[in-house]
Amino acid sequence: MTAVRVSAENLVGSPMERQLVGILNDHLRATTGRSAPEGEKKSWRRSLPVLARDLVDAGLGKVELLIEYQLPRTSKRADVILAGVDRTTGNDLYLVVELKQWSKAALYEDNENLVVVPGYGREVEHPLNQVQGYCETIVDFIGALKGDPEAVRGVAYLHNALDQDVDDLFDLAQNERTRLFTKSRRSGFLDYLRAQFAPEPGAEAADHLLNSAVRPSKQLMRLAAAELGDREQFVLLDQQRVAYDLVLHAVKRSYASDAKRVVIVTGGPGSGKSVIALSLLAELNRQGRTVLHATGSRSFTQTMRKNAGRGNRRVQNLFKYFNSFMEAGKNELDVLICDEAHRIRESSANRFTRAAQRTGRPQVDELISAARVPVFLLDEHQVVKPGETGTVEAIKNHATNLGFRVHHVDLDGQWRCGGSKKYEEWVLSLLGLDSEDPQPWTGDDHFEVTLAESPAEMDAILRAKTAEGYSARIAAGYCWPWSKPRSDNTLVRDVRIGDWSRPWNVKDDRAVGDAPPSPLWATADGGFEQVGCVYTAQGFEYDWAGVIIGPDLIARHERLVPVRAENRDPELTRKNVTDLQVDRHIRNIYKVLLTRGMAGTVLYAVDPETQAFLARLIEHQT
Repeated sequence: MTAVRVSAENLVGSPMERQLVGILNDHLRATTGRSAPEGEKKSWRRSLPVLARDLVDAGLGKVELLIEYQLPRTSKRADVILAGVDRTTGNDLYLVVELKQWSKAALYEDNENLVVVPGYGREVEHPLNQVQGYCETIVDFIGALKGDPEAVRGVAYLHNALDQDVDDLFDLAQNERTRLFTKSRRSGFLDYLRAQFAPEPGAEAADHLLNSAVRPSKQLMRLAAAELGDREQFVLLDQQRVAYDLVLHAVKRSYASDAKRVVIVTGGPGSGKSVIALSLLAELNRQGRTVLHATGSRSFTQTMRKNAGRGNRRVQNLFKYFNSFMEAGKNELDVLICDEAHRIRESSANRFTRAAQRTGRPQVDELISAARVPVFLLDEHQVVKPGETGTVEAIKNHATNLGFRVHHVDLDGQWRCGGSKKYEEWVLSLLGLDSEDPQPWTGDDHFEVTLAESPAEMDAILRAKTAEGYSARIAAGYCWPWSKPRSDNTLVRDVRIGDWSRPWNVKDDRAVGDAPPSPLWATADGGFEQVGCVYTAQGFEYDWAGVIIGPDLIARHERLVPVRAENRDPELTRKNVTDLQVDRHIRNIYKVLLTRGMAGTVLYAVDPETQAFLARLIEHQT
C-alpha cells in the first residue's frame, strides 16, 4: 500500500509542512498519473497541519501520519491513517481520520446516510459511513491485522465546524470505533486520541500496515459464506456441476502438489457461468479459502455488488475489477474467479497508470499470477472491444507456456433465451458467427421471435409486456450520437428513427432524473425509457429484449454485412483497429444484444433491405 508518511512532531513547524502540498501532489501523480485539483490541494494545506498539531498538543507527537493512504484492492484513498501503539493492549493501532473542511452541513431530507453541504451541488455520503467503510476494508484485506476489528478505528473530524452548524450529522449512531468531532469538540478529540494511543513511536505499526500482504481475512470469508450462502441458492446441473467440482478439486490438488492449476469454463449466454462463479465464491468462503471475484465490466461488477452483496458493504468488496491485480503478490489468493473473462485486456495500464507500473505485462499474466487457482469463465463470441484478449487459446497458451496445468470445461446447456439452444444457433448463423448460412426461424415453444414494423411498434409491444409484469429493455448498435445530459438534468433523445426517439442510457455512475446510472440500466427501475448499448447490456438478462439493428449491420445478398463507417463507438473508430477486427466486433455486439431475452426478442432493422431480409426469415415460424 502507498502513502506519504511522517510523524506528527516531524511535520509541525518543519520545512516539510511548507512543502507538504507539493510532496503530496508528486505522490498522487506518481501513483495515479494525475495531479490533484486545486480543491484537494487547499484541503491538504488547511487540514493536515491542524491534525498534526492536535496530536502534538495531545502529547502524541511520535504517532505516524499515513497521508493519502490507498485502500487495498481499490483506487479509494483515506485522508490520513494514524499509526501507533494501543494504550490499553500495547498492540498496533490504526485510526482512520476523514478530514472535512465543512463549516455547515445538514442531512438530506432527514435521511441519516446522506448529507448536503453548501456549495457542493449534490448529496454526499455521511462521513461516519465513509470512514466506517474504510475501516472495514482495511480490516478485511490487510493480512497483518488478521481480521481484528479492534485494531482499526475511525473518526470524521470537521475541524472548521461548530456543533450547531452540523447538528443533524450527530443523528447517525456513533460508537467507540467510529466517532464524529467538530471544532467545538476539539478538547474531546484530544482526550479521545490520548485514550487510544500510547505516547510511543508509531513507526513499527506503520511499517506493519504498509508492508502487509493483501488478502481477504478469515472473518470476511465467514461473513461472505453466510451472506452468499443464504442469498444465492443455486442448483447446478450437468456440466455446471462438473465445472464447479473441478475447481474445488483443483484447489485441493494445488495444495497437495504445491502447483498452480488454471481452470477455463466456456459457454454461451445464459449457460450458467455466473451461477457457477457465485456458487464457488460462497463455497470457497465456507471452506476458509481466500477468494475474490473479478470482471472487466463496470456494469457487471457494480450489479454484482448491488445484488449478490446487497446490504453488506463488506461482502461487496469481494467483487473487483481485472485491473485491481497489477501489484498483487504471487499466489496472494487461493482462488481468483475471473467472470466475463472475454473482457480481459492486453494490459491493465491506462492513462492514469504511473510510469513505474507501465511494464507491458499482459493482464492475463497478472490474473494467473495472483492465485493458486485462477478460474476464467468466458464466451468468445462476446469479445466486443478491440484490445480485449479473453479467448481460450490466449489464456491456455499463456498458462501452458508458464508450465501450468490447464483444465477446460465447455458448458453445453442454455438457460437464457428460454433455454432455447435452437434460438442461440439461429442467432449465430444469422450473424455469420458459425459455418452455417442464415436460416429461417421456424419457431420454438420456449422462445418467441417477433419482427416489429417500426421502433414505435417495438416500443408498444414491450411496454405491453412490462404492464403484464415482465421485464423488458430496448438496446441498439452504437449508430447515433450520444450527447451529455442537458443543464436541466434531462437526457437528449439522440436515438432518432423517423418520428420515434429515445435517449441513450446514462453514461455515468449517477442517475439523471428517473434514468438509472449506467451500471444499473439493465436491472433498475426506469431503464426501459432509454436505449441501452452493448456495454450496459452485456452480462445481464431481462424477459423481453428489443433490439434495433442500426445501419452498421445490413443485409446484402442474403447475408448480414457490417458497415464500419456507420458505427460511432470510439473503440471501433480508431485507425489502428483493422476492418477485420471491426467486422468481428460488430457481429459479436449484436450477438450479445440478441441473446439478452429470457422469453423473447423483438427485432427492428433501420435499413429497409435488412428489414425485408429479416421478414423473410422470421415469417417461416410454425
